[in-house]
Amino acid sequence: MNRVLIAGASGYAGALAAELVRRHPNLELARITARTDAGKRLDELYPQYGVDLVLEEPAAENGSDVDAAIVAYPHGAAAPVVAALREQGTKIVDLSADFRLHDLDTYSHWYGEHGAPQLLDAAVYGLTELHREAIAGAGLVANPGCYPTASILALAPLAGEGLIEDVVIDAKSGVSGAGKAAAEEMAVVKETDDTRPYKVTAHRHTPEIAQELGELAGANGAIAGGVTFVPHLMPYDQGELVSCYVRTAEPLDPRRMLALYEERYGDEPFVEVTTEPPGVSGVRETNLCRIHLALNEASGRVLAFASIDNLWKGAASQAIQNLNLMLGLPEGEGTS
Repeated sequence: MNRVLIAGASGYAGALAAELVRRHPNLELARITARTDAGKRLDELYPQYGVDLVLEEPAAENGSDVDAAIVAYPHGAAAPVVAALREQGTKIVDLSADFRLHDLDTYSHWYGEHGAPQLLDAAVYGLTELHREAIAGAGLVANPGCYPTASILALAPLAGEGLIEDVVIDAKSGVSGAGKAAAEEMAVVKETDDTRPYKVTAHRHTPEIAQELGELAGANGAIAGGVTFVPHLMPYDQGELVSCYVRTAEPLDPRRMLALYEERYGDEPFVEVTTEPPGVSGVRETNLCRIHLALNEASGRVLAFASIDNLWKGAASQAIQNLNLMLGLPEGEGTS
């Protein structure tokens, strides 16, 4: 059994990660910590999960007796914890944004000073469907954000062929996507049955999406028109849908479009290309991403839709998927 620490287990993603580790056949939940709620049992905070361990103070985040850790702290707070654990040789999946962006200046622009810049070059971006081999050999994996997970999977086959001239991503997420710290705003959205766009001109996931799509395009050419990303909060707990409107660099007929997606995702266990547009309820509490494609003949734009559960494939179950690869376990084990 591989012993696992969950650092930051009192948040939504951290709590779910603890539950998935608890019931994993080849992982042992060794310890859970939190900056807040220390001294409480996790099942008191999240009765839907069966984790009866007591949340310990961050001082207990010691990697000497664990094989791996999932760090679920916010950006900025995660980096020092990750650095300390890596010094002890602990394998880590980090759920924050601290190691997702490869360029330090880009990180500084969006998030401020970095707490462990020396680790940036060693971190692997944890979108398994794109970086499976690198993840398997990594000591530090940066779990993608939920919006980038759905957006990049929706667009990767087009980006890989250099076909994206520009893209508008209209993203919608359940209120848990805003995180536990935004509880007041989330309550208003749910109570009023409202829908709200937020951070409409400068959302921090934009450079993450642009980075991965640009790397996919590579020698085929960058995305000349850039990425426009607009997120919205929806009045339900969890689930996420991205609608991507792509102007292609050359005309694309439906058969070639579908062939690109079938070729890339035909053997992927957690990506399904569907004949109908996906909703969020069908992927809730799964590690699945469902993608649907259409061609708007009037505008010539490709329409790519992707749905995930923002807490599962967008965070905790994807972390387990990555951790499995890092530990040499079957990739899908314990992700459901």
